[in-house]
Amino acid sequence: MMEDRSMSTGIYRVEIITRPERLEALKEALRAIRVTGMTVSQVYGCGLSTGLKETYRGQQVEVSLLPKIKVEIIVYEVAVDDVIDAAIGACRTGQIGDGKIFVTEVADAVRIRTGERGAAAIMDRPSERELVEQRIAGHNL
Repeated sequence: MMEDRSMSTGIYRVEIITRPERLEALKEALRAIRVTGMTVSQVYGCGLSTGLKETYRGQQVEVSLLPKIKVEIIVYEVAVDDVIDAAIGACRTGQIGDGKIFVTEVADAVRIRTGERGAAAIMDRPSERELVEQRIAGHNL
């Protein structure tokens, strides 16, 4: 049974590994709960869906590692349970291979530019958030 992290005051890393075609839906779901930063990587892996057989130049080839994406988020201001619920809602197809979500505690964080540590290093400042929103609005013209 997963512990309730919604009332916790720590810093957490949430790693979501899922199908590449679910990335846009996942980004929208995370934006809707005010998650403003993430790192996305293309990865390969297998679990229950250990691969598939494809024909390449007339030969049967077994593909043992499937393409996935990994989205990493550091959470302090948004409840971890909200992030998990949003990810499940965006990524679940009901098929094997939907992915996994991993949650770990972060001992410390450092903002390189200012040297701030802990929660201050990952929290959005209102002035910086306004600048980012203006840049986004400028690109959407």
